[in-house]
Amino acid sequence: MNNNTISIIGRVLLATIFVFSGIGKIMAPAATIGYIASSGLPFATLGFAIAVAVELGGGLALAFGFQTRIVAAILAAFSIVTALAFHNNLADQNQLINLLKNFAMAGGLLQIVAFYGNKAKA
Repeated sequence: MNNNTISIIGRVLLATIFVFSGIGKIMAPAATIGYIASSGLPFATLGFAIAVAVELGGGLALAFGFQTRIVAAILAAFSIVTALAFHNNLADQNQLINLLKNFAMAGGLLQIVAFYGNKAKA
């Protein structure tokens, strides 16, 4: 398998969690808005709209190789911010795992920002 194919597979795998999460939010907007509000963040409806745009739009853009480095940087920042905002109860093992998962995704996305070249486009 060549590097181009591996790069495409890696982008699609990273993008999958964002696309599924964005679709999940669209399917249950009231629950998502309620969850955002319950965390104490202001403007829950705006947060919902931003989350859907970043997750679904960014996930699809990453999967298809559109503005890959910029999109990966946005998704990495989003992953870190959401980890800190929503998974900050480190005494809860599930929250800790989700925090670390978000950090790991950000790490993978930052690898795309640092090393993605024009040769690995779909």
